[in-house]
Formats: sequence, structure tokens, C-alpha cells
Amino acid sequence: MRHPTSYPYPITREDVRIPLPDGDQLYARIWRPVTPEPVPVLLEYLASRLTDRTARRDAERHPWYAGHGYASVRVDARGHGNSEGLPADEDTGQQEADGAAVVEWLAGRPWSSGTVGLFGLAAGGTLGLRIAALAPEPLRAVVAVCAADDRYDDAHYLGGSLLASGMHTHSATALALAALPPDPRYVGDGWRRVWTERLDALTPAIHPWLTHQHRDDYWRRGSLREDYGTITAAVLAVGGWADPHADTVLRLVEHLDAPVRGIIGPWPHQYPDQGLPPGPAIGFLQETLRWWDHWLKDRDTGVMAEPVLRSWMNESVPPATAYANRPGRWVGDESWPSPDVREIHYGLDTALRTAGTASEDRFVRVRSPQHTGIDAGRPRPVGGPADLPPDQREEDGRSICFDSTPMPEPVEILGRPGVRLRVRCDARRGQVAARLCDVAPDGASTLVTRGVLNLTARQGTVRTVDWEPGAVEEVDLDLTAVAHSFPAGHRLRLALSCAYWPWVWPQPEAAGFEIDPGHSTLTLPVRHLAADVGGPPITFEAPEQAAPLDVATAEPLTARPDRLAVHDIAAGEWRLEVSPGAGASHIHPDGLVHQEHAVEAYRIHSDDPLGAQTRSDWTIRLERPDIGWDATVQSRSEISCDATHFITRDHLRALEGGGVLFDRHWERRIPRTAS
Repeated sequence: MRHPTSYPYPITREDVRIPLPDGDQLYARIWRPVTPEPVPVLLEYLASRLTDRTARRDAERHPWYAGHGYASVRVDARGHGNSEGLPADEDTGQQEADGAAVVEWLAGRPWSSGTVGLFGLAAGGTLGLRIAALAPEPLRAVVAVCAADDRYDDAHYLGGSLLASGMHTHSATALALAALPPDPRYVGDGWRRVWTERLDALTPAIHPWLTHQHRDDYWRRGSLREDYGTITAAVLAVGGWADPHADTVLRLVEHLDAPVRGIIGPWPHQYPDQGLPPGPAIGFLQETLRWWDHWLKDRDTGVMAEPVLRSWMNESVPPATAYANRPGRWVGDESWPSPDVREIHYGLDTALRTAGTASEDRFVRVRSPQHTGIDAGRPRPVGGPADLPPDQREEDGRSICFDSTPMPEPVEILGRPGVRLRVRCDARRGQVAARLCDVAPDGASTLVTRGVLNLTARQGTVRTVDWEPGAVEEVDLDLTAVAHSFPAGHRLRLALSCAYWPWVWPQPEAAGFEIDPGHSTLTLPVRHLAADVGGPPITFEAPEQAAPLDVATAEPLTARPDRLAVHDIAAGEWRLEVSPGAGASHIHPDGLVHQEHAVEAYRIHSDDPLGAQTRSDWTIRLERPDIGWDATVQSRSEISCDATHFITRDHLRALEGGGVLFDRHWERRIPRTAS
């Protein structure tokens, strides 16, 4: 990583409070170039903590932008970090309304030129798009990285199926982080009052998320997918093929009326200059500077002459849980959908064939053990050593597979594959999980993409339509978007299962389903191999960031495995343990000691879908030894089920100096209306 030793402008930094229309104030940190001339403003606004949890990431990019002539601002949302007020549920519109007010306030500063750009990663990128949908007048451009355009699909549901690990992790983490106190160094003696008010107002997000199992008004509110025409600012949409939100980039490029460009690399759920696997990383700050200069300074940087979509075409690789750099190349498409991509259909009884045994009426039964999916990898890879799916041969053995013959020539796909199945199901509810794999001549099976369909959502996710037992219907499901090159000599494999734990919560019955291969197809978006011939090469500069924040880290004496699968053979139980927080202590330059420890566990019995259980335990400690301040948050979140209900249990405890300040338990039974 390159760190500049000088910039075009000297840099100054100050912390301020930004007033909202109702009187609450948001905590902000502003990096500005030292110049008498007004400058454009860049805003990163999210529900997190700028003085500790995102401090290192903020230090990499905000000073860099300031050194290149922008006031770069990081703001904690209401009720988070050192900001005042109470956190709001994401469906209320409060966060984006506050964000629009912040945009107006920043545009009115005497050092501001009056034009503003918004950028963010993950929830920050999603929030940036939602603020842009309100169209505040000073907002000219947005850079959204790994963002979601649909709240229903954002780690909550997929194809109408409940995303067990995604929703559980999201809710458990949000509860623990929202319970953290403001820092007395920055808010003064009122920190305890603010903390207790926040704690009293907290409720687990899992409650509304599980209550709304259909894509109803709760999810539609704030979902950009409802009306892309609300955005008028120019959007640079960025994602990674290892991240679940690559589809958002394709939809934005296709549907936005505003100026738009898309970039999809091999990356995980991170900024593309982080260098976290899979790479290669790019000079993301330099690329976004081209975007900002064009839209906020009216400079011709050539950024709008780039292809509408630039994407990394993944080459075939042996299966692994991490790749430092994913082999491949950059390809460009001048429009999306692209005329260079066409749909090719593969029949499941012609181009692809199964070794499964068909019944007399040609149907093939799919009845998978409930732990199918244990090798799915992390729902949102962040660059960890065990984030990506390992060799899929064990998963394939738990599924019904349809294989092609060895391909005589390479096949490259770009976009969303689809599957149409003629299904017979003997239960009123069920689900289909489909995986597309690249099978090497030695038999190694590398996951390319996947998708899920709740059979009760086959007519849409707005309502439940139970299956008539024994009935036969055609159903369609999309797989997540991908770019992948299958080499000559490799085989395509479509693997079907009726379970995919812990990605997807199992249906109450384990009946499985049957398919008729003669009336079922796999559809691939095949990109013409000669599409790039004669075109200019797509290149990016090498990664560059501001000097890193001087944070000292003390690793724990005993490190837990990143992901650990345990099989209790006698009990028939499978347990997956995940460690998203390793327990390291971080000492910040301002003296703060910050420590997080988290463990997630997912349990299921191979033959019992009602035995599914999730659990997360979090401990977060913030300490300032110089003033004797010591605050700890401990939380436990669990989900289990019976045939008719989900059962959620959440426990939150806050301690000051070792003494209990707050202790609350929530337990809910929520009807299984769809999942």
C-alpha cells in the first residue's frame, strides 16, 4: 500500500456538532484542505462510531480526500457513537431525513462551495442511496460500495426464504453495537445520561424483521428498488463478486435515469483498496477522485468515457476458502443489459444429466440432510481466512447433481443465471437451493454462484401460497450475479437440495421435492468470447491511502478458528462455530482501549428441521485508564423454532466499572407465516 508523504493541499481537522431541525446534534469529524477558496464537501454518514470502531478506516480516506481539495466529513447517525438522540428503526425514514439535513448544513458552511458528494460502504452506501432518493438540492454525486437497493433482500430474505445466519448475525451485532455508550472524552459528563436513555430505548431488530416475512410496506419503505427515478445525483455503484450485493450494481446500472457507472471486482464486503482477499485491490481513492472532480468541480476527467459497466471476469481456480488475488481480467460493457451477453439454455435431461434415480414418471427425488449448506462459507465475506466456500464435493454428495460433459471450449458468463424446474412436492411448504459449480477434471468442485426459492413464494414474495401436496408446477429461481470463465475440459454442475443451513432457515417439514428433468432448464448469461477484441484495456492505478492511524493491537493469547464445523456422530448433530470478533485489544492514539469478542453458533440435526438453533455472544469493552472510565456491553441473541413459530431470545447487559448499570431480557414467539 502506498501512503503519500505530501498532498496538493495542507490538511486541518476539527470535530464539530451538526444541529438537526429538532434540536438534536450529530457528532462529526471534518478534514479540510487549507485554502481560502470554498471547496466541495464529501460526506460519509452511517450508524457507527467514528472515534473508535471506524477510526482506522476513516483515517485511510478522509485525510486523502482533504489533501486533494475536498472537505471530507464523517458523521455518526442519531443515537450512535457520540451523537445525540435515540436510534431509529430503519423503516421510519429518520436516518435519511437526518442525512439530508446534514447535506444542507454542510453546503451552507462558509468554507463550502455548496456542492456535496455522498459515499459509503455497506450500510453506509445503502444509506447514501436512500438520502439521494430524497434529492437534497446540494447533492451532486454518490459513490455506493457493497450497497443494497432492496431492504427485504439485504441479509434478511432470499427468494422468500429466511436468511438464518445473515439475519441473525445482523440483528445480534446491531444490538450489541447500538448498546455502546458515548465517549466521555468527546461528550463530557453527560455521557451516562445519554447511554441510559439509549439502552432504555433499545429493542432487538429481529422482532420486526421476523414479523414481516413477506415483502410488505415495512420493507418497501426506503427500498430504492421501488422507484429508481427518485435519484437525480450521479451514482458510481461499486461491488464485489464475493459480496452478496453485486446484483445491486447491475440493477442500478440498468434502471437509474441519473448518470451512472458500475464497477464490480473480485472483492469481499470491503472497500476495493483494502487489499483484503480476494483481490487484486485497485486505486479506489484515485478512481473516486475522478468521479468527484467530474461532478463536483466540473473537470473533464474522462470518467464518463469509461464503459457503463467494468467487471472482473473471474478465471477458474481450485476451490479454497481464501484467495490473496483471484486470477482474471477486466472487461467492459457499454450498456447493461449488454448485447454481448445472451441466454443459453441447458436442459437437465440433455446438456446436463444426473446420476440420480428417476421414478417411472421420470421425476427425480431431492431429499437432502438438514446440514446441507455447512460448507456454504460466510454470507458476507469480509476478507477472512475461511470466508469462501471450500471444495463442494461433500455438499454435492448431499444434493442431486446435474453435470455437463467436459466442455469443448471455454464458456464465460456475466450476469444472473436462472433455473426453471418442474417440481412435485408432497408437503405444503418447501424450498429449493441451487448451486452452480465449476468441476475440474480431477473432480474438484468450485462454487460459482447459488440461489434459493421458498416454494410458497413462487408467485412472489408479497404473500404465501401453500403448495397443494402432490401437485406439479413450474417454478423459477434466480442465482446471484457472477462473472466466471469455465475452461475447456471442465464440467458445469447444477446441484439441487432442499436444505441449505445455516444460510437458510429450514422449512418445518423435511419432505423434500421431486423434479422432472425433461421439463427443467439451467439458463446461463453467456458473454461472447470476442467481446473485448480491439477495445482499449481497462486499468486502474495502484492502491493508495493516507497514512494509517497509529493503533496498537494486542492479540489474544489463544485464537479461535475463524470457522469450525463439529459433527456429533452419536447425536446426529452438526454445529458450526464462527468467530467474527477475535478478542484483540486495540489502543487508540487518544488513549482509548477497545476490545471486542464474539462467537456465533449454528446447530442442526441432520434429520430434524425443527432442531435448528442460532446463538451469538458478544462482549465489547471500552476503557480510558487515564480517567478511570470502563464500560462493557454483553449480549446474547438466540433463535429457535417449532412447527408454527420462531422463538427469539435476547439478553443485554451494560456494566460501568464492573457494576451492572442495565440488564434486560426479551423473548418473543413469532408466527411462521412464510418461512
